[in-house]
Amino acid sequence: MVSSGDSPVSLEVVTEPAQWRHFRALPHRLYAADPAWVAPLDFEQRQRFSPANHFFEHARWRAWLAFRGSVVVGRVTAQIDEMHLRQHADGVGYFGMLECEDDPAVFAALLEAAEAWLRSEGMQRVRGPLNLHINEEVGLLVDGFSTPPFVLMGHALPYYGAAIEGQGYHGVKDLLAYHIRPDFEPPRVMTKLAERVSDRVKVRSVRRKQLGEDAGIMLDIFNDAWEKNWGFVPLAAAEWEETVRTLAKLMPDDYIQIAECDGEPVAFIVALPNLNEAIRDLKGKLLPFGWAKLLWRLKVRHPQTARIPLMGVRQSFQHSRLGPTLAFMVIDAVRKAMHARGVKNVEMGWILEDNDGMRNIIETIGGQAYKRYRVYEKDL
Repeated sequence: MVSSGDSPVSLEVVTEPAQWRHFRALPHRLYAADPAWVAPLDFEQRQRFSPANHFFEHARWRAWLAFRGSVVVGRVTAQIDEMHLRQHADGVGYFGMLECEDDPAVFAALLEAAEAWLRSEGMQRVRGPLNLHINEEVGLLVDGFSTPPFVLMGHALPYYGAAIEGQGYHGVKDLLAYHIRPDFEPPRVMTKLAERVSDRVKVRSVRRKQLGEDAGIMLDIFNDAWEKNWGFVPLAAAEWEETVRTLAKLMPDDYIQIAECDGEPVAFIVALPNLNEAIRDLKGKLLPFGWAKLLWRLKVRHPQTARIPLMGVRQSFQHSRLGPTLAFMVIDAVRKAMHARGVKNVEMGWILEDNDGMRNIIETIGGQAYKRYRVYEKDL
């Protein structure tokens, strides 16, 4: 899709409500002919850039719109996450929220604006797309365009990858999404291992009446388990607590499972009903009747798809014989919960392509990689 006319590309920094409306509206036009695209909820997109977003307590950012004449033809953001810089001290800033017509000049203008701002803020390298940071939507879809994205996963038009590479970016890390049926037959070797440690390891659902305590347990496990992963940035307590409170309204208690070894929490897993299945025909709108439809689909009908976005096993167990067993036990517990509610298909991801241990576990229980996302970098 290319805008008509030969007018030059102009950019505006997004600050005003009317500009934000254009920013949110652009994907609806770009993906109008894409049957796999799912329009995000408009209120969620407004909240993402609200001052109330805890991410902005440790990040600074800017957003741009690209125009040809009066027509919006592209958008992008640039972000600097102070938590990332404290963790890695690598001078890396992010770009994200990139949407653009099939026009190299527009891609160039947008990415150059993001790069110039990051450079002016002292960054030495740009990485992306991240919407808005490493613990949200990460990477550009480069394979798997024909199926809709699951909740909190991105979608893209097929020309985006070549357009980004055309601006001097190179792929630095690939991420995979797997699909798996929750009615799989657990491998006998795994069930035997689980039986052998059943006197030491207990797996339980999240406790709604002690949600704050369990949220803290999961946060502690996650930040320990993921610390040495590529690009890791700790989950901030305020952001995580708000996320858990929000998710608790949308999901059954047994969609979160915590494993305790000798009474100590050592692993956890979170499954989400696939919100994208429930909102696919709402076109981003919850008014006037979208709220009722969404609640009925989540609470009564139950989505037939779900996603596992988070799982962690403490580092002290990861390279032990017990580590894979803990991972299997929380996966098995949550898959039983999903199967009992009629879930037919589950996405597990994202998974780093070079995370052989986790990929082996997922593939052993029947998972198949079906989407690939790529994170790009460029020196500034």
